[in-house]
Amino acid sequence: MILQSLYALYDRLASDPDYGIAAPGYSTQNVSFAVVLTPTGELLHFEDEQVDQIISATGGKKKTVRKPKSLRLPGQSKPPGQGINPCFLWDNAKYMLGFDPKDAKPERTLQTFQAFRKHHLDLEAQINDPAFSAVCRFLESWSPEQSVNYPILTEQGSGFGVFRIAGEEGYLHERPCIGQWWQSRINPAATTAPKEHGLCLISGTRDHPIARIHEPKIKGVRDAQSTGALMVSFNGDVFESYGKEQSYNAPVSEMATFRYCTALNTILNGAKREKHRIRLDNDTVIFWTERKTVAEESIAILFNNRPDTSTDSSQESQDPAALEHLQVFMKALREGMHYLEDDPSVPFYILGLSPNAGRISVRFWHVSTLGHFVERLRDHFEAINIVRPSKGREFPPVWMLLKESARDGKDVAPLLEGSLMRAILNGTPYPDALAAAVIRRIRADRDDKQHPNRQINYLRAAILKAWLNRSPRWKGEITVSLDTTRPDPAYRLGRLFAALEKTQEEALPGINATIRDRFYGAASATPGSVFPRLLRTYQHHLGKISFGAKVNREKNVQEIMSAVTDIPSTLSLEEQGLFAIGYYHQRQAFFTAKGDTNPISIDNPA
Repeated sequence: MILQSLYALYDRLASDPDYGIAAPGYSTQNVSFAVVLTPTGELLHFEDEQVDQIISATGGKKKTVRKPKSLRLPGQSKPPGQGINPCFLWDNAKYMLGFDPKDAKPERTLQTFQAFRKHHLDLEAQINDPAFSAVCRFLESWSPEQSVNYPILTEQGSGFGVFRIAGEEGYLHERPCIGQWWQSRINPAATTAPKEHGLCLISGTRDHPIARIHEPKIKGVRDAQSTGALMVSFNGDVFESYGKEQSYNAPVSEMATFRYCTALNTILNGAKREKHRIRLDNDTVIFWTERKTVAEESIAILFNNRPDTSTDSSQESQDPAALEHLQVFMKALREGMHYLEDDPSVPFYILGLSPNAGRISVRFWHVSTLGHFVERLRDHFEAINIVRPSKGREFPPVWMLLKESARDGKDVAPLLEGSLMRAILNGTPYPDALAAAVIRRIRADRDDKQHPNRQINYLRAAILKAWLNRSPRWKGEITVSLDTTRPDPAYRLGRLFAALEKTQEEALPGINATIRDRFYGAASATPGSVFPRLLRTYQHHLGKISFGAKVNREKNVQEIMSAVTDIPSTLSLEEQGLFAIGYYHQRQAFFTAKGDTNPISIDNPA
């Protein structure tokens, strides 16, 4: 199903020139330099082919960096360890010029250049083109020792290069006669090499030979090998059956393999990747609709806006048209699907990928319609909706929620990402592991000047609220803001803890460590042994505050304790989550004036 959907996606991407998708026999590669020649093959100069790109930097600032240019080139790039295998009219400086800025094996570098030169000289008579002959004359006369005279090679030599004839538009590989020759070379009927034939599992036809290896390799999955990885592969005898080796075990034709791999590469790492790709902490998530929709761009802008991003997605969000579409999409999330401009019946696909050595693991796969996806997303945001800080995000992305479960983003449990996404997409209970991890972080973390309210913040409270409300073991809807009628002891004790802390802060202004820093973990797990001591300390603090503040605090504590007949000795995991929500609700209420729809935040106090 995954490969078939990607196979069908190829047609949609190929019909849209903005994607620049590669045709069969070609691949999109990043080119850093060009060798500019005269019509007779003399070297004029090396040209920098990198382009300026504006990206987001730390602190929301923008900066301009130089990035290689994406070009459609004949053939595929080669993985390391495959011997000497020169490309056609492009390659890195080792092959094209016999030069490596950091050459650890100069003898092999010279061999690669000699192989590149021989490969092209052997084809000169077949191609019979003056411009191609100019490249051959250059390769005959070029000496690798000359490379040190050109500083651009030291800077760009590790990237790919191409050839260009001075005075002519385009690159040499783009000449019509060379393109015609290349097409005849990649035509299956033109090869005499023995091929495996059979029924393709994707297309259902026998028109093309079965692929031995599924190429081009997949690039753009976070932390996967930079040279690319495979989603379908067999590399051991244990996987062989009925005499079928390698990918013959999963018979997919070469044409179908090219189509699904190229489509996947395009939305992972192509010109429009930021409209289809979302980065979680350990996984790479891609999504697409069967037909072009506005929602694709809106979803990407909504979820890719992270402070440490190196993409230009935030740039796109500044485009007035894109911003308008985003506003419509967010209105649909708030008020209903009918605000969407797209057809809600359009099929919608989501694929979660993670690296696994030289392969790619499928973390999750979800198929639905656009309308169903938006409704599920809306349900999710309603589930995590809780009174938020003045600067709290109304629609926090998944990576932001996952980050609250670990000390650092890279420490998020890999399986947690897939289970959370499945809960969102299917409308099922949120994973217990997520709530348990968040509660552990609440108990372990401490506030500091850089993170003044890290311990129990808006996102952690939102996660626990959503988890409890969807849990089949829990009864009683948890409200968005403070619920003074809720009788649960755990919720009341959380509120009480916040009231006691507030009293301490008023009695001892500027105190470095409050009771939250010293007693929260014990109070939320074993309240019976902690609260008697805290209540005695509370009486001491009451004597140090003004009469008006004292009256307010006593009224607040009495209202909270009115429904508490007994302080339990221990609290279960669910009750610890409710304790944290009660604490958060009460703290937010302290900084929210009656009728104030934009409260002062405990995370961002004014």
